[in-house]
Amino acid sequence: MAKKTFESALARLEQITEELETGALPLEKSLVKFSEGIELANYCNSMLEEARGRVELLLDKNGSLSLTPFAGEDDGDQDLSA
Repeated sequence: MAKKTFESALARLEQITEELETGALPLEKSLVKFSEGIELANYCNSMLEEARGRVELLLDKNGSLSLTPFAGEDDGDQDLSA
């Protein structure tokens, strides 16, 4: 079995999403796919959090952490209700 990577997990999650969106699967199979999708989403989220932590460590300056937002990040005041 190949080692799971972020990219492979994300690709599988996208495939599951497409399969579920068709609505063609029986309920039981949909639930199994949904459960797999939740596990993959959790895995991807943990990988992203780990990567964020590693980036923050790389931005360490003079012994104290200096957090710099990622490109495209803002101060959280953006209205996302659109």
